[in-house]
Amino acid sequence: MPEATMIDRYQAYRTRRFLERETTYARWLPGWRRQRRRRLLVSILVAAITAMFAVSVLCAFGVRLAPLLWIPACLVYLPAWFALHIASGRQGDAPLGALDEYELAQRNDARSIGLTVTQYLMFVPIGYLIVGSTITGGTDENMAYAGGLMATTVLIVGACVPTMILGWTRPDPGA
Repeated sequence: MPEATMIDRYQAYRTRRFLERETTYARWLPGWRRQRRRRLLVSILVAAITAMFAVSVLCAFGVRLAPLLWIPACLVYLPAWFALHIASGRQGDAPLGALDEYELAQRNDARSIGLTVTQYLMFVPIGYLIVGSTITGGTDENMAYAGGLMATTVLIVGACVPTMILGWTRPDPGA
């Protein structure tokens, strides 16, 4: 048997750590593990992410206090994301060794969709920055800040989509 590589050892470590934490998190938020509640969390996340994108658009138009609106959006996003992550069994980022074949296929499908969504949505801030810098000669500070917020929002979407898909589609536990 060949000696374990550094990647193999790291994957084994990730699996052990995931399984240890899974026993802790398994007792958290029991009332939120039902599909209906997970869907509510997904809807809250969509609203928070939409608000983040709206803030970036307001920044693009130079609304002076718009960046302050990012804070309430994050205050909604972070607990909803954490709750959905826990309520969905943390399957969206589970290591290979912690999932059975069916769960692994679901996770990989959700990750594939998340990557595709991220790639397509990233064209929005990229296009905005390219076209905007051409028009303004690269001198508009609001444009740079707004483009950064747009890109951050897209990366947040990409990170959330796999767990949002799994949280939305998976049946109730024990069903």
